[in-house]
Amino acid sequence: MQLGALIARWGEPLGARGPMDPATLLGPICTDSRQLAPGQLFVPLVGERFDGHCFLPQAVAIGAQAALVQRDRAAHVPAELLHWLVDDTTDAYQQLALLHRRALELPVVAVTGSAGKTTTRELIRAALRPLGSVVASSGNENNDIGVPLTLLKAGSADRAVVVEMGMRGLGEIDRLSRCAEPDVAVITNIGTAHIGRLGSREAIASAKTEITSCLQPGGLLIFPAGDPLLEAAVAQVWHARICRVALSDDPGSAEADLVGELDAADEWLTLQGQPVQLPLSGRHNARNLLLALAVAQELGVELAALQQLEVDVPGGRNRRLELGGLTLLDETYNASPEAVLAALELLASQPGRRFAVLGTMLELGEQSVDLHRRVAERAAALGLDGLVVVSSGAEAEAMAAAAQGLPRLAVVAEPEQAAGPLGDWLQPGDVLLLKASRGIALERLIPLLPEL
Repeated sequence: MQLGALIARWGEPLGARGPMDPATLLGPICTDSRQLAPGQLFVPLVGERFDGHCFLPQAVAIGAQAALVQRDRAAHVPAELLHWLVDDTTDAYQQLALLHRRALELPVVAVTGSAGKTTTRELIRAALRPLGSVVASSGNENNDIGVPLTLLKAGSADRAVVVEMGMRGLGEIDRLSRCAEPDVAVITNIGTAHIGRLGSREAIASAKTEITSCLQPGGLLIFPAGDPLLEAAVAQVWHARICRVALSDDPGSAEADLVGELDAADEWLTLQGQPVQLPLSGRHNARNLLLALAVAQELGVELAALQQLEVDVPGGRNRRLELGGLTLLDETYNASPEAVLAALELLASQPGRRFAVLGTMLELGEQSVDLHRRVAERAAALGLDGLVVVSSGAEAEAMAAAAQGLPRLAVVAEPEQAAGPLGDWLQPGDVLLLKASRGIALERLIPLLPEL
């Protein structure tokens, strides 16, 4: 990107300057003063607990090329700093990412949903590798700061960009869609995550379908078949190309455009006569894989090149560990009711005795107690050999009451306390699932588990 693009957008810069050539290349963009290097464009962001404008003098000392400065902070800009005044630096940062995205002309894939976003993102990344280098979101880069950061990482040598889009309220995914202008949009599902903030699954569906607000006119929207709520929300906002996916025995398979057949061992997915090995266990991950394969086909990848995918999922998601004689299903990173139910189904399919540690699911609002009860009821219906509930208050009481039929049941307040009953219950050959919302920090239990 050239400085001329900024001049066209925000006018001539202020502050000390030498000869200004609009053709001068813009330095790398940095929003973190701790990582700022000479020659970079500094974009100081403003948050609830921080203000990057406090570090404008350091930017001068480091040798920043220039900076964007929020208009209401202009009084404190060092005179020698070349800078543009903007109304909002976060919005300007997203506009820079959009300019960069347009200049590169790479296909951009956007992923959102109530559960499985990160896993599906990584499956898409893996499925697009035959194209060449793929840039994708990492960690928690799924918000107003992370999405533009991912876009700005892409360069001319890359062949595609995959961005994950998270949200906590209405309007957030709309902003991210305007920043990314995706060519392909994927909605993994509509669940109850954040229902405490949004109030209903209908509102969640409306928020998730904001991903189409700047989907390219010739772009493709991909989502699972068989959800009337999602279908209704999509019908309100998107009237162009759609690809619905389903497993052959899913209720919505008759309406699906792409149908995969899962073998009896849940190890291979056959699609259009081509077998693809499941890189991650569970029927829910087979559906996520279908979403990724639909993206790959849209961008020109042959199914024959995708028989065996190598997927690197971040810690606390779909992680299988062997602790001596104990098999641990580590799902500690986060939890929604739908994700917990899927994890329980995976646990139930494992050989041997099966145990679970389930912690509180946060941000469920008035439906929290009922949703926790439903999860525990499913654990009991699946016939688990034991359950430890890491929770307190009404949620803990509801889960304990719903799981009374299990042969082993304990309720504790903190993750570390679960080690007590587990130490008494577990034997070699057992399988243990850990699942809770991020705020519970259930991973603190892992070092305390016995190696059987």
